[in-house]
Amino acid sequence: MAVISMFGKSSWKQCRILLPEPEDERILLASRMAKDRGFAVPILVGNKKSIEKSAKSLKIDLSDIEIIDTSKGIGKRYADEYSKIRKVPKQLAERMLENPLFLSALILRIEEADAMIAGAVFTSADVITASEGIIGLRKGVSVPSSFFIMEIPGYQGGEKSGNNGLLLFADSSVNIDPTAEQLADVAITTANTAKELMGWIPRVALLSFSTKGSAIHPKADKIINATKIANKKAPNLFIDGELQGDSALVEKTAIKKMKGKIGNVAGRANVLIFPDLDSGNISYKLVQTLAGANAYGPILQGFNKPVSDLSRGAKPEDIVGTIAILSTWAKRMKR
Repeated sequence: MAVISMFGKSSWKQCRILLPEPEDERILLASRMAKDRGFAVPILVGNKKSIEKSAKSLKIDLSDIEIIDTSKGIGKRYADEYSKIRKVPKQLAERMLENPLFLSALILRIEEADAMIAGAVFTSADVITASEGIIGLRKGVSVPSSFFIMEIPGYQGGEKSGNNGLLLFADSSVNIDPTAEQLADVAITTANTAKELMGWIPRVALLSFSTKGSAIHPKADKIINATKIANKKAPNLFIDGELQGDSALVEKTAIKKMKGKIGNVAGRANVLIFPDLDSGNISYKLVQTLAGANAYGPILQGFNKPVSDLSRGAKPEDIVGTIAILSTWAKRMKR
């Protein structure tokens, strides 16, 4: 987890991370590791007896880890808050909050915790539904999306992390076929993530099979329109398209293809926005497999609070890395 060294431990101290899938052994192992390494203050949300039974079988000590027990009722205060936010009867609110995911989202919404991580057991749709309905989207964001921090060994572009290069990939796990308007929102949201979480000056490339009119097709037109919309909505950000992958990342290629008029993004991009989920998902997995890259994510973005959707196949070390990233983001978001 070399990229984690970018985030100082001062950012992690006392950051309260909700984990609503604590009966999964990976979550228990990751919580113990994160606590021991000082990455966060994990909070397990679920049936206390079941959690303790699982921990005992794995020989994991939970004596210093907080558990919010959902088996004994959620309390009038939480039901009142949920009823108010979702505009539902209190009896229904009580039933909904028996679900640890919904309860965790509410606790995060009312700022009794700093971030939430789920997805090892719950589906992506479950996590997004709970987050969108309870935590809510940031002002101006029309669609939630996701990103990966790609740490590529020996890569000299993007942003440096030791001998490695870093890029943000979006969207690689949520929006199957975004419209031009949605793609523009994903570009702006990811640019803001790059600034807020990574401390970068974002240089955002909207990718296509075409570079500045080299091909004519409705799919290229979508990227052109998305770029225009993004630049109109966020004129202070460096966002450009449509660009092929090499035009976005290789300056010599960009100069050649664009006749020298490359601007602030082409050839120097550190954020790549893919036109659809096919290209985004395939690309991150190819870079991970062929270049030996570390792919941290998917991490959800666009919400009012830091939320991460884990891969179903996430390993405990992957979850620990996500905990460290969200702890940092929560701290920086508060600033």
